[in-house]
Amino acid sequence: MANTNPDGLDLIWGVEAIGNLIGRSYQQTYHMIQSGHLPMVKQVGERYVASRAKLIAFFMEDAA
Repeated sequence: MANTNPDGLDLIWGVEAIGNLIGRSYQQTYHMIQSGHLPMVKQVGERYVASRAKLIAFFMEDAA
């Protein structure tokens, strides 16, 4: 179940949704999370969550 939070927060819930935002497959994204390459992604229970703004800023900084 991958979706964004409807209450106005810029949270991205789920590996699939995070992968869609960064242009990676589910497996690639999961591997990046597990290996610590996406430090802004947190695990809450059995799901992963990240701030859309922090993900975008992270990749924009790398591109600069």
